[in-house]
Amino acid sequence: MPLVRLSIIPSEPGTRDAISAALFAAGALGLQEDGDALVTVLTSSPEDARLLEALVSAVRVVDALALVQVSELPDVDWSTAWRERIGAHALGALTVVPPWLAEGRDAACTIVIEPEMAFGTGEHQTTRCMIRLMHGVIRAGDTVADLGAGSAVLSIAAAKLGAARVAAIELDADAIPNAESNVARNGVVAQVTVLLGDAGVLLPLVAPVRVVLANILSSVLIELLPAIAAALRPGGAAILSGILVEERQTMLEVIASDGGWDVMGEESEGEWWAVSIQRG
Repeated sequence: MPLVRLSIIPSEPGTRDAISAALFAAGALGLQEDGDALVTVLTSSPEDARLLEALVSAVRVVDALALVQVSELPDVDWSTAWRERIGAHALGALTVVPPWLAEGRDAACTIVIEPEMAFGTGEHQTTRCMIRLMHGVIRAGDTVADLGAGSAVLSIAAAKLGAARVAAIELDADAIPNAESNVARNGVVAQVTVLLGDAGVLLPLVAPVRVVLANILSSVLIELLPAIAAALRPGGAAILSGILVEERQTMLEVIASDGGWDVMGEESEGEWWAVSIQRG
């Protein structure tokens, strides 16, 4: 059965999160980013044809000027073709690879991630920005909390950079098996514990830690910033991403308004920005 591609380019970057939420609320099973576009794929069945109409309507309610494109995908074997789009990403001392590209690599500096529904394969700019910044923050023996851990890619990176104890906190129960499998595949079970639950609830329970990693939506980061500060040991650090480049100044103002943070470093790639901050 042919597949149908629904692509939405927001009229303004600020409506991206609202469009994503509206698509999931209307029944979308998954979304991916393709440049400026949010993309979901459906079948051409009558049921999915009705779902397509519902998705388009949901987008129009949130962003009437969004560019909506519907196209039929070529008839290819999607069970294997998607692998061609996932590659190896060298990020400082670490390289993130899928299992089929892992053979012959040094396990000590390779992060092997099985691409599934959980976020975090190395394909997204925010993940890459986070790992680059982690090289200057993670120290041997560190205790770390990874908020919104997804595939646990950042937790595994922290362990391979020397962290002794990492709490990988993830709210989505469907992501937990993938995270646990990736932790085992990378040989860091002794360092990384995967926890199911809300970051705001679990973070105080795993505190104090020296480093907090949070690759989440900027609005959630702002809400969590006081809890992150409270969870850190004196002189502890946090690395934040999931922030659009155009939101950089706003986020820096939020960080400065607390009065207890020093900015240590910044990374950006594409439209995404990340920052490492330390308690003064």
